[in-house]
Amino acid sequence: MTTTDHLTAPSAPPAGPPPAAVGDWTPEELESNGRLLLKRLSEHFASLRTQPVTTDRSAKDIHQLFDEPLPRDPQDFAAVLDQTWRDVRPHLTQWNHPRFHAYFSNSSSGPAILAETAAAALNVNVMLWDAAPAAAAVESTVLRWLCEMLAYPADGDAVLVDGASLATLYALAAAREHLTGLDVRRTGLAGGPVLRVYASDQTHSSIDKAALTLGIGLDNVVRLPARPDGSMDPADLDARLREDVTNGYRPLAVVANVGTTSTGGIDPLDDIAELCTRHGVWLHVDAAYGGFWRLAGPVRPHLPDLAVADSLVANPHKVLLCPMEASALLSRHRDALTNTFRLVPEYLTTRHEDGGVDFMNYSLQLGRQFRALKLWWILKTFGTDGIAARLTASTTLADRLRSVAAAAPHWQVTNAHTPFPLVCLRYAPDGLDRTATDDLNRRIHHRVNAGHRSYVSHTVTDDGYVIRVSIGNIHTRAEDIDALWDELTAAARQEGGHL
Repeated sequence: MTTTDHLTAPSAPPAGPPPAAVGDWTPEELESNGRLLLKRLSEHFASLRTQPVTTDRSAKDIHQLFDEPLPRDPQDFAAVLDQTWRDVRPHLTQWNHPRFHAYFSNSSSGPAILAETAAAALNVNVMLWDAAPAAAAVESTVLRWLCEMLAYPADGDAVLVDGASLATLYALAAAREHLTGLDVRRTGLAGGPVLRVYASDQTHSSIDKAALTLGIGLDNVVRLPARPDGSMDPADLDARLREDVTNGYRPLAVVANVGTTSTGGIDPLDDIAELCTRHGVWLHVDAAYGGFWRLAGPVRPHLPDLAVADSLVANPHKVLLCPMEASALLSRHRDALTNTFRLVPEYLTTRHEDGGVDFMNYSLQLGRQFRALKLWWILKTFGTDGIAARLTASTTLADRLRSVAAAAPHWQVTNAHTPFPLVCLRYAPDGLDRTATDDLNRRIHHRVNAGHRSYVSHTVTDDGYVIRVSIGNIHTRAEDIDALWDELTAAARQEGGHL
């Protein structure tokens, strides 16, 4: 008998279904499935102009497409991809479409699409230098490049965040920390002065949300009426600052605009900066839309010097052919952000290498995706000259639309003051009052969008209800602008035919 004869033989596995597979796709499966997706994307872009910009299905119908039980068994990726192309893609509003002109038209370009895939695969967390050294270095370089493109000082604080709304929140928090005589970081706001933020009535609603979040309160967001060109009046600002100081308020910050959301208005930054210096008030500039348009030769001469801003937000995902989400928050004051947000528990303490950057100290975010990679790839692949040429092409298309609208009977271009490719149009036949004209333009707007071939948005200005046409997608060509104009004029004839 051998020494192992007495050992009990292993029992047979219990009957039943095999255990679920563990582990990821093999590298070969990843490549094979990746090819399936890239093939679909290639076909998608090749047929983009034949696709509707948005869907006509009801919310109930769309929800029903996805009202399925939680999957228990594995599904083949090809089948999942088929369902995505059958049920998801056709029922999106396609922002990356050459005839999407609503809100602020933007782009997701080829290098950025691939960079997003690479960043997701690497899946690093750019919080501490030690956690992602090369990613932090790339972000530092990209931020320096962005400062150069904006002609903004690069020796202060800078960070990439998800969007301008949070960038503005962080900037106003830094402004609060910068105030002399307060220690909000340690003692909070209790018992302190009532802080106020000043902006024109054209400034984005993110200012109000920041006031809600920071405990400033909506009553202390002072909205000044804009001038006809959408800009803030420095004289009004000066008078209000003086009045509020007299009444015991503490001015915290002024938020100025380079490219207002409604009409592309530009505030007089030099005059506002001089007032802010005189009153000891932080100047935050919202250049989320307008900042990077300075790369386009026709726009650059019309833009003010951004370097006067204490803090600045500019969005690559609005202008630089970059997908959501990527927003640059910059401050010319070194440590303005880090003095506000640095908080390092023991488990995040590291031995600092000279030159290392801990981006977790620049905002509230600890988990941070590798946003900089897509910008790095875009800037290296296209170069600033290539980006400038593409942006200039968009301004040419906007001029094309402005020219034909200005020459057409009853059509008005209501924001001719802006250098940006944002065109506000209004159809105003003779004999209609303001209310009737507003209603007519609303119907024209809705009829164009209901056709699903182009997509526009609207705003309400002193002129009334106007149709906003934002041009900036990398795929947009002259034929797309001509098609939109045909749709607008056809809608005007159909809706105004009874006049």
